[in-house]
Amino acid sequence: MKYPITLDALEVLDAIDKKGSFAAAANTLFRVPSAISYTMQKLEQDLDVVLFQKEGRRAVLTPAGKVLLEQGREILQATERLAIATKKTHSGWEPVFTIAIDSILTFDFIYPLLAEFYAILPDIEINLYEEVLGGTHEALTSNRADLVIGVDASPSSGIKYQKMREIEWLFVVAPSHELTKAEAPLSRQLIEQHRFIVVRDSAKQQAPQTHRVFSKRPVLSVGTMAEKIKAQCLGLGVGFLPAHRIQQELAQGSLIALPVAETIATESLHIAWKSHNKGKVLRWFIKQLSQPAS
Repeated sequence: MKYPITLDALEVLDAIDKKGSFAAAANTLFRVPSAISYTMQKLEQDLDVVLFQKEGRRAVLTPAGKVLLEQGREILQATERLAIATKKTHSGWEPVFTIAIDSILTFDFIYPLLAEFYAILPDIEINLYEEVLGGTHEALTSNRADLVIGVDASPSSGIKYQKMREIEWLFVVAPSHELTKAEAPLSRQLIEQHRFIVVRDSAKQQAPQTHRVFSKRPVLSVGTMAEKIKAQCLGLGVGFLPAHRIQQELAQGSLIALPVAETIATESLHIAWKSHNKGKVLRWFIKQLSQPAS
């Protein structure tokens, strides 16, 4: 099926509107005025509409022309993005790149890297989002993400891991919680009597996981680590939290770390990606995340 609206016609229409006349548009597009007039006349004829009306020496868009120009510019911009993406893909740069970060971490560390990346390649689309527990690993295996950050190194064929940091876990409660008055170190039997707050696993294709939960009571489940921290500050339950995420709360006294008989070992966090992925965007982020400052 042949469509009367071509990219060339949209470019001419855009130039006329920006420059205010057919003659000025012709100069901008390096064409003769008669070619500009012919393109618009043919478009009006094919669509059976009037796109311009004369106001003095200026060519002013009709309501129909305004609709065509507004949506036509979106097509021109999309075409430009498509051309850029095609060139990037040909040169090995992924046009779209998705990063999943586990809820254990904040996003603060990634923003300076994104600023550096955009300074080099501003036309790459980056998708950044949060996963939890098993969902972080699943994001990679199910192709929801190209790179995951903050995952444990679960043996999996075709996936590469690189250690990024160690996480210390602290058992913390609100200052008003009754466990603050209990004899230390807290036994598992004592802790089990209290409600735990957990971050809900974001996995969609496997059974949900729970880690570091001692309680025999029904848990309070929240969506993110940030919400878990808030809920524990409010005294709605207890639980283990990553030390690096609660330094301010500990300093302010809104959370209190209590020694426990069964300590939780430090946890190694990794970045992970599929070994067959050789994309340049992926390689750039791996290199940056491998730097000590990251």
